[in-house]
Amino acid sequence: MSLGRLEPVGLLAMRVGFGLLLALRHGWGKVVGAYGHLFLDQEWGFVHGVEQMGFPVPLFFALCSALAEFAGGLFLALGLFTRYAAVFVIINMSVAVTRHLLTNMRYELATLYLIVAVFLLIRGAGKLSLDSLLGKSTGR
Repeated sequence: MSLGRLEPVGLLAMRVGFGLLLALRHGWGKVVGAYGHLFLDQEWGFVHGVEQMGFPVPLFFALCSALAEFAGGLFLALGLFTRYAAVFVIINMSVAVTRHLLTNMRYELATLYLIVAVFLLIRGAGKLSLDSLLGKSTGR
């Protein structure tokens, strides 16, 4: 088997690993925090961070970030609506990279998420994806 024939498997592995890490290691905590804040009257510190960045209606933008990371990550892992999900992740990670750079925080992980999301936006999900199964554009 030539290495070129392994490309769909490599893309699948990258997409699933990337998407699940984003969703479960970053988005899930924000979703749990949002749930506690909205339904259990618990404090959600992330809203204060968003407010400090100067966003109007910080709760709304905090919820958008949580959904971009959690739902966006899951959609990318599944290869479903890949390019749309990638756009939301790109916007979210662009804000994260900017914030990290301006506050002297470590920016490498957010930058890596940004780069991979840009790659998936350009390339698409590949043959081994729900987009491909449903006849959506896969980039090839």
